[in-house]
Amino acid sequence: MIAMNPLRRLAALGQSVYLDEISRPMIEGGDLRRLIEEDGLQGVTSNPAIFEKAIGQSADYDDAIAELAGRGLPTEEIFETLAVEDIRAAADLFARNHDESDGLHGYVSLEVSPRLADDTEATITEARRLWGALDRRNVFVKVPGTEAGLPAIRRLTAEGINLNVTLLFGLPRYQAVAEAFIAGLEDRAAAGESVAGVASVASFFLSRIDVLLDARLDALIEEGGDTGRAAAALRGQAAIASAKRAFVIYTSLFTSDRFAALAAAGARPQRLLWASTGVKDPDYDDLMYVEPLVGADTVTTLPRATLDAYRDHGEPKPRLTHGLAEAETTLRALQRLGIDLDDATAQLEREGVEKFVKPFDALMEAIERAVARTSSPT
Repeated sequence: MIAMNPLRRLAALGQSVYLDEISRPMIEGGDLRRLIEEDGLQGVTSNPAIFEKAIGQSADYDDAIAELAGRGLPTEEIFETLAVEDIRAAADLFARNHDESDGLHGYVSLEVSPRLADDTEATITEARRLWGALDRRNVFVKVPGTEAGLPAIRRLTAEGINLNVTLLFGLPRYQAVAEAFIAGLEDRAAAGESVAGVASVASFFLSRIDVLLDARLDALIEEGGDTGRAAAALRGQAAIASAKRAFVIYTSLFTSDRFAALAAAGARPQRLLWASTGVKDPDYDDLMYVEPLVGADTVTTLPRATLDAYRDHGEPKPRLTHGLAEAETTLRALQRLGIDLDDATAQLEREGVEKFVKPFDALMEAIERAVARTSSPT
């Protein structure tokens, strides 16, 4: 029954559920609408890897690619046109959700080119252009939470552009991102512009943290003794502990006197979004990155397999604020074993950018092949 659907129960607990997938057949075939109506889905996220799968690994877009190529559009403009059309169509399906929640729910994300991750000005320019092309209030432009991304976040927020800040792994960087968002709102208010209706999320990545640190812990486990036993107890614990610490930072910043002045003018917090929630290690529970982080005023974005699994056997309870002290103990225990979490998450950020650049490049090549295929004489 719909009333007992675990995904809907997450929404009742105040956590927005997004799907980490998008494609034109999903939109046009009614699948996305069904997820909204039956599961209470409240948004969609996309990234270059998702579009590479949707566009580059199917023939679903061949006719549209051929038409755009026939108009003389270069490869990147073909992709952007296709992506903008899909994001706008998806956003329209969520429009009622967005309106009825007074702008809290119903967002769809489109990412700036990952090639721009270390270029502040280029990121700002592309984010402005995508925001204008999308022409919807219920969209996020995704920008990376890199060092170069921080001033972009502040300036774009000051301009009233909704942002999904992506590729967040480390706690110091997450705090800097949240502070850049607040500073952007302050700049906007100082310029006499309204801060009401400016939406943002900060996407904190989970499973990739454990993939990296579990490998380091496994090396310590092989040493045996007290060190090995301590390392074994920490496998699969770093990501959730980091997320809970991020929530503590979030709470501190967005209940501060500084933000209270903005909230009085209608500003909303930049919500934490739990990303990379699909389990990579088959020995782990398939919902290990969902259940411990259920909490109000947050977002969880789920790949389709995890969404289906949660519908099937999720057990929603408000657990995010549980075990905060234990999370701090876990982070200290990692440090005692010589694992530098800040260094590890900086590595993950660098690798994360590359993991989006590669599928983006593969997508451009796939579009070029589709152009050649559809323009060849039969």
